[in-house]
Amino acid sequence: MTDLLITNVGELTTNVDVPGDPCGTITDGALLIRDGRVAWVGRADDAPGVEDAATEVVDAGGRAALPGFVDSHTHLVFGGDRADEFEARMAGVPYAAGGIRRTVAATRAASDQELRARLTGLVAELHAQGTTTFEVKTGYDLTVDGEARLARLAAEVTPEVTFLGAHVVPAEFEDDRDAYVDLVVGPMLDAVRPHARWIDAFCETGAFTPAETARILRAGTSAGLTPRVHGNQLGPGEGVRLAVELGAASVDHCTYLSADDIAALADSDTVATLLPGVEFSTRHPYPDARRLIDAGVTVALASDCNPGTSFTSSMPLMIALAVREMGMTVAEAVWAATAGGARALRRTDVGHLGVGARADALILNAPTRTHLAYRPGVPLVHEVYRGGVRQS
Repeated sequence: MTDLLITNVGELTTNVDVPGDPCGTITDGALLIRDGRVAWVGRADDAPGVEDAATEVVDAGGRAALPGFVDSHTHLVFGGDRADEFEARMAGVPYAAGGIRRTVAATRAASDQELRARLTGLVAELHAQGTTTFEVKTGYDLTVDGEARLARLAAEVTPEVTFLGAHVVPAEFEDDRDAYVDLVVGPMLDAVRPHARWIDAFCETGAFTPAETARILRAGTSAGLTPRVHGNQLGPGEGVRLAVELGAASVDHCTYLSADDIAALADSDTVATLLPGVEFSTRHPYPDARRLIDAGVTVALASDCNPGTSFTSSMPLMIALAVREMGMTVAEAVWAATAGGARALRRTDVGHLGVGARADALILNAPTRTHLAYRPGVPLVHEVYRGGVRQS
């Protein structure tokens, strides 16, 4: 494989921690890529010589570069559309978890070809906007064969597949919740496990109780999957406590947190993954990222791309919202959208541009990362590299 030197980078965000700058910023930087990995990083003036004709040189023209975004929470495999719900919410109708059942019905009716076509389109959106690593959840079929189908399709595009049979209780089990939980922890888990790395549950009023959530996540852990939690989205609850107690990699949403919740997160390895696209789309209050960061909690940003409450695949938008609405600095938001997402997926090979990392990098059509928040809605991604390969 040809070596690749990206040089003349005006502001290079490495996320290699240095005192006072977790983004590890290098001015006038350069990056040498070999065999799909970062082989060297530093100031352009100190870059290794390129006498070897096999080394391709890319002049970034003074643009900013940073690690590829790591989107640790998406729901990309689904059928149907819920634009009417969004319109109703904008007119004042409150969000309720029950809308998920509409997508379940549409997903069950969709063919593999239809689901795969939409999935392919959404993945292309992610890549075009700089996302190079992403997670995908099941949860929009809620039958044994259907959840296995969604996991299989998700595994075609990412190794980060999450089993979310505990999304809501489907209509056919409305009068027998225990029977549905039995299904989730038994035949459904067995069917999905070969395709999944993670297990998740929506611990919320209208979805699953803390006791049901604990049972489901413990079953998944026993089956070799690592837990994640949807928690504290619609109001105060026990999602954060359960996530910490069960050693979850991440608890996602975290909109309504008590002081005890924040203290528990700060004393744990569980990442607080914030999903500002949801608050944008539902008009709920935004999470207070400042409280979390100041308490020492590891924070990630993710899109929660889904048809009901956050139908966006844009990590740059998440950064802009986090800076504008959640009290984060630009550096904190960019770190959370890259290294924070990697922490939420327990990945050490992505989310940074240190030596040995997978060479996933973005070049922005802007001189600094600040422009991701300063120019919201503007397509600023100039080039994307995944494993050192420039994406078309």
